[in-house]
Amino acid sequence: MTRDGLGQTALITGASAGIGAAFAAALAARGYGLLLTARRLDRLEALAAELRATHGVTVDVHVLDLAEVEAPARLLDWVGDRRVDLLVNNAGYGVPGRYADADWATHARFLQVMVTAVCEVTHRVLPGMVARGYGRIIHIASLAGHVPAPAGHTLYAASKAFLIRAAEALHAEYASRGIHCTAVCPGFTYTEFHDVLGTRGQVSRLPGWAWQSATEVVEEGYAAVMRGAPVHITGRINRLLAWLARVVPPATARRLVAATGSRFRRTH
Repeated sequence: MTRDGLGQTALITGASAGIGAAFAAALAARGYGLLLTARRLDRLEALAAELRATHGVTVDVHVLDLAEVEAPARLLDWVGDRRVDLLVNNAGYGVPGRYADADWATHARFLQVMVTAVCEVTHRVLPGMVARGYGRIIHIASLAGHVPAPAGHTLYAASKAFLIRAAEALHAEYASRGIHCTAVCPGFTYTEFHDVLGTRGQVSRLPGWAWQSATEVVEEGYAAVMRGAPVHITGRINRLLAWLARVVPPATARRLVAATGSRFRRTH
């Protein structure tokens, strides 16, 4: 692996586990200095210590809950005048069950993390990238943003579809100025996402070929943003599923998703 990140700094949200932690490891191996944020200080500090010892890079951590409206501004206050060459908007989660079963405050916090905070952090980082004529921005989206949404996680697919379109537009606006924005769209990934949701028992019945490791997702996503792909669906199986969703009649696709969605979504 080349040390192509030497002298550069990456800011990663939701860095304490899963794809965020995998991005931190991959970027540290490439020589990037890291600015990591998440809600869990113990995990952040343990990850930072490991990466400093293994790769000899600078790693700073900041505990933050992006569900708080003021959090993006506080995050960039903490970043201060440090340059951000690569931004990975990774923080995210799901709200399982039927839409009306959760109160509005729960959905509002979800939208703050999944949509508003991503837009605001990107907006605050972008001027520095424009001034330097270089930047890389990754939105961790999902295959869910490309296929019909099943019951459960009512706002999840919608939020991911939003990130895909936002990344496409940002890339169209700023690629000529040296800034690439990519929506990275994984499918089922081996992380703690489903444990937190309480759906591990359901998704564990899916075949092994349906899954990717977080490291595989990260390597594909990093390569995509560096080559300037505005959208990248990770894994050949996931790309096939997204293609099928485009070519199959919409009503048929919705029926297929409805018939299979209960295998990996909790709706009660």
